[in-house]
Amino acid sequence: MSAVVTEPCVNCKYTDCVVVCPVECFYGDDTQLYIDPDDCICCGACLPECPVEAIYWDVDVPAKFSQYIQLNADRVNVLKPIGARVTEKQSR
Repeated sequence: MSAVVTEPCVNCKYTDCVVVCPVECFYGDDTQLYIDPDDCICCGACLPECPVEAIYWDVDVPAKFSQYIQLNADRVNVLKPIGARVTEKQSR
């Protein structure tokens, strides 16, 4: 199990969730944040910190956002090698 960032994060500028992640498994691009499913330790710290309620457990992702499970993994595979990890709250 891992946490997944879904559609409400698209074009969202909040990064409150990344500062509470003990394993720094968030990555980002110009569109949104993503969680590395391999590094996520399922601590749940990020879920209540998301002001737009975009983060779900992979087993609880609403059907309308189901494609985001694979999208998080795919985007992390691209962003991780280029150092796009997000660990600090960004200015909006």
